Amino acid sequence: MAFKNTTIEDIQSGYAELRKSFQDKKTLPLEFRRAQLLQLARLFQENTVGLSDALHADLGRHKLEASLPEMGPIISGAVRAAESLEEWNKPEKPAVEEWRSSWDATIYARPKGLILIIGPWNYPYVTTMLPLIGAIAAGCTAIVKPSEFNPACAQLLADLFPKYLDASAYRIVNGAVSETTALLDLKWDHIFFTGSGRIGRVVAAAAAKNVTPVTLELGGKSPVFIDADNTDVELAAKRILWGKQQNAGQICVAPDYILVPRAQQDAVVAAFKKAYQTFWPHPKGALDPLSEMGTILNPHHHARLTELLGRTQGTIAHGGNSEGTKRIEPTVVTDVKLDDALMEDELFGPIIPIVPVDDRQEAIQVIQGRSVPLVIYVFTDSEETKNKFFENTNSGTLVLNDTVAQLGVHEIPFGGQGESGYGSYSGKYSFEIFVNRRSYINVPPAFEPYLGYRYPPYTEEAFQALSAPANIKIPDH
Repeated sequence: MAFKNTTIEDIQSGYAELRKSFQDKKTLPLEFRRAQLLQLARLFQENTVGLSDALHADLGRHKLEASLPEMGPIISGAVRAAESLEEWNKPEKPAVEEWRSSWDATIYARPKGLILIIGPWNYPYVTTMLPLIGAIAAGCTAIVKPSEFNPACAQLLADLFPKYLDASAYRIVNGAVSETTALLDLKWDHIFFTGSGRIGRVVAAAAAKNVTPVTLELGGKSPVFIDADNTDVELAAKRILWGKQQNAGQICVAPDYILVPRAQQDAVVAAFKKAYQTFWPHPKGALDPLSEMGTILNPHHHARLTELLGRTQGTIAHGGNSEGTKRIEPTVVTDVKLDDALMEDELFGPIIPIVPVDDRQEAIQVIQGRSVPLVIYVFTDSEETKNKFFENTNSGTLVLNDTVAQLGVHEIPFGGQGESGYGSYSGKYSFEIFVNRRSYINVPPAFEPYLGYRYPPYTEEAFQALSAPANIKIPDH
């Protein structure tokens, strides 16, 4: 199954067909949306083995790392959306003043139009399909652009889409810079992008030319605080290590660096070593052929991580070994300072810097002194510590006592803030991205006697009558 770039001509003709389908209201009936959502669920359920094999070919990921974070959320999300269409699309009747009660004030969820979804390489299915579920539920048409760094996954999606979904409404476009540029040159009704901040700025700039709304999911350095005196340190280390080794650390919500009271640093390192031995009890640990740990994307990314380990001024307390250009074992680095090489940018790899701090307050100051992260992880049983982090830090999400725990939880939104992105999705929140909340009122002719004061020529009587809203009593507190 060779990877094939979509031609520019096919991109343009496909765009025109999808635009026409939306204009012809093909995707508007709820029956059509429900059928397409269920077909998307079937696509992933009936082809789980092939889709998992493609993930393994591209990223070396075990089938568990395909099912848990990708197949499950997509299949369950599509089914739940299909079951929720009537509820999500139900017109809202807002409460209005009594004198306006006959105006039939209503808010309708109307589809925005033709959507572009650009996905990343690290989780090529879930980061494109969850937004697509929202677009289908909203009644939009959509083009999905998978990453060219996942040739097996991207080509399989391109082959499967027309077998399950209506090709006049939903399509895959494959390619690299030229194809993505051609897509961004077109006018869209919304663009959804997941990836790096550098490319996110390019996407946002292209969208701005047409005043196109954008959702950006960009990641960043997500910190962890271990409240070592008020938590099970060994359990914390196990859960952090699990989150860090998922897809070899190549995930936007991976715990990026650990803040821990300096007196507890050694205990935390010992806990990581113990967790490592339970995860990979093999002769070569995580690098053993039996370990089934995911691979690094490519030699360039491997070299970047290796170079960072060579430049760090911290101490490698565990790990540090690599295998060719495919694997780096989870590596714990202690006594890392805030200006260290490991603290420059998002690591996006299996490196665990430990930054010692004096106390909880210093940890909060460190977090607040940096860009707003996508996620903050806090391990504590202390209600005071939980409240301190909630009240005194900013992030897309605050997760207590676990890692990589949110994406795919359909009931709550997932998204960033500031440099970690803007806009949120998952479940109904994906639907909300792609609808315009269109307001509607019907002012009856019978109201004309009451509206007569607004017409020229203006009088003092009219001024007094129409100034009532400006003269309401303001509460003292």
